[in-house]
Amino acid sequence: MKRTTRRDFLKLAAVTSLAVSFDGCALLKSRQGSPEPIHCAEVVSTSPSDAFDYVVIGSGAGGGPVAANLAKAGYRVALLEAGGDDENANYSVPVFHGSASEDPAYSWDYFVKHYEDADRRKRDSKYVPEKDGVLYPRAGTLGGCTAHNAMITVYPHNSDWDRIAKVTGDASWNSGNMRTYFERLERCQYVHPNRDNFSRHGFHGWLTTNMADPRLVIPDKQLLAVIFLGVAKALGEGLDQPFRLLKNPFDIQEWRTVLEEREGLLKSHYDPNDWRIVVDNPQGTFGTPLATDGGKRTGTREHIRAVANACPGKLTVITHALATRILFDHDNRAIGVEYLQGKSLYRADPRAKGTDASGAVRRTIKAGKEVILSAGAFNSPQLLKLSGIGPKGELKKFGIEVRVDLPGVGENLQDRYEVGVITEMEHDLEVLSDCTFEPPAPGQQPDPCFSDWQKGKGVYATNGVVVGIIKKSKSERPLPDLYVFGVPSYFKGYFPTYSDASRHHKNYFTWAILKAHTNNTAGRVTLRSADPRDVPEINFHYFDESNDQAQQDLESVVEGVEFVRKIMRLSGPVTKQEVIPGENIKGDQLKEFIKNEAWGHHASCSNKMGPKSDPMAVVDSNFRVYGTKSLRIVDASVFPRIPGFFIVTSIYMISEKASEVILADATNQSV
Repeated sequence: MKRTTRRDFLKLAAVTSLAVSFDGCALLKSRQGSPEPIHCAEVVSTSPSDAFDYVVIGSGAGGGPVAANLAKAGYRVALLEAGGDDENANYSVPVFHGSASEDPAYSWDYFVKHYEDADRRKRDSKYVPEKDGVLYPRAGTLGGCTAHNAMITVYPHNSDWDRIAKVTGDASWNSGNMRTYFERLERCQYVHPNRDNFSRHGFHGWLTTNMADPRLVIPDKQLLAVIFLGVAKALGEGLDQPFRLLKNPFDIQEWRTVLEEREGLLKSHYDPNDWRIVVDNPQGTFGTPLATDGGKRTGTREHIRAVANACPGKLTVITHALATRILFDHDNRAIGVEYLQGKSLYRADPRAKGTDASGAVRRTIKAGKEVILSAGAFNSPQLLKLSGIGPKGELKKFGIEVRVDLPGVGENLQDRYEVGVITEMEHDLEVLSDCTFEPPAPGQQPDPCFSDWQKGKGVYATNGVVVGIIKKSKSERPLPDLYVFGVPSYFKGYFPTYSDASRHHKNYFTWAILKAHTNNTAGRVTLRSADPRDVPEINFHYFDESNDQAQQDLESVVEGVEFVRKIMRLSGPVTKQEVIPGENIKGDQLKEFIKNEAWGHHASCSNKMGPKSDPMAVVDSNFRVYGTKSLRIVDASVFPRIPGFFIVTSIYMISEKASEVILADATNQSV
């Protein structure tokens, strides 16, 4: 039998629209792997009886796994979460992730600035005047932003890890070693485990991953046209040739036959998380691995609950606990956390409006070993500063006693740039015809899509992405820097009520262009006041205000827009018109559109990791905060540069690494 090459497979991928993400069931019918039983170790605690061994602030992708791992190792851990642990269909149903981000039960609404210049800020159609900014959805709930994200679990580039190893001089950050943490945390259900495991997937971890079934999209001839006529031809390099395998590309049964015959190839060549693919940094259409289990969202919330149940007395989750400052002894050793106990205390919570803290109870909790800060790229620098760690000029401005002058706290804030190109289709999309995108009201019959979801399948069991493409914006770029994904919806970014669009617009298709490896590092998180209930000032300093003097980021996004326009031109008569930015917006007008309308949702790097010789470094390669003892940061803020395409996978990985480092130090201290 002729060996299938990577090039041959990319051609096949174009034929079968392999990045379709429209079914929570994996391509494999059987569920692969099983989670390892949770074993709870016993250790002799040296902490005082009124103290926990570890106090972790934040239950998201960074803090949740760390807390769980330390508890499994036998230590007494307190996990502080400022939100609650409410749960409804907006959490459980993957395609409702937009609604989850605007559900008051989970949402923390930040309004960020993209520019210092007030006139420039107001040019964004998503700008909210009374907030003087643009909505940036975050989550204040158990699991943090893993409770509302799009569940995309795509592996970062190896160079992201190798760069950290080089910058810090710590070889344990090399890409080969970092892969072991991914293998440890993943429970992959879309690849058959085998003895050699050349894919280097994990099959027994706590995070279940699935790949979606492309067959759901097949009955929708408009989407087939976008994929069959548009994507394949736009990718070029002969990628349209394999379509000749199909005598009639709009014959549903023929597509199903091709998919079934080629299923074996899909398990490896189409998987962006397969180690053999990762090392090659290829371009083309790819699947979109999702953190779902049985068609439902899964994340740190489930892991935390499982460990708390399996290890009684080891993991104590304290919800509605807003950390106000970290407590230190005379030697700058972190010894505990002060927090306010009460609901909706933080002013990013939409339910906090008009409330005061009079009913809140101020408490302290002691840590015998360490405090781990995992509050995210906005709140971790805020809490450090409120605790006296940060740029001394800013701290003195708000009357905060300076404990450690660390000028890098809150600096180096980074994000990706994203824009949406929205096309009105000739007709409503068939795949959405039975979907209301709402859960049934009490006593009401569910819509057909919700009924399918209850069986673990269908549109609602996905995050809505129907095709994903990884490519270089320009041939001279060292790595693929664009992730382009198609969504059968109207999505131009984040603004209040943005999530309603999926319920009202069923004849629109959006290409979201995500620019990775951005050059801009000029963003900042600064205090608005010394009140821990206040949200900080957040300014990303986009484009003209960035330190990307060559404007490579802007050029890359322009290339992405032109690429998806080419796809739609080649899609035939199924499209009516481009509504955003509009077919006539070209050249300098297109650049202006991007500058005005771009957004992001992967904030990171605001407490960057680096060597002690770097005056702007906040933590060392073992996550320890410079100038302190027994204090670490484990979240998106510690990356020196924003990694990969979707940041959550990288955060999960560093959480596993941090757990290993912390436990090794604990063992050494007890010897």
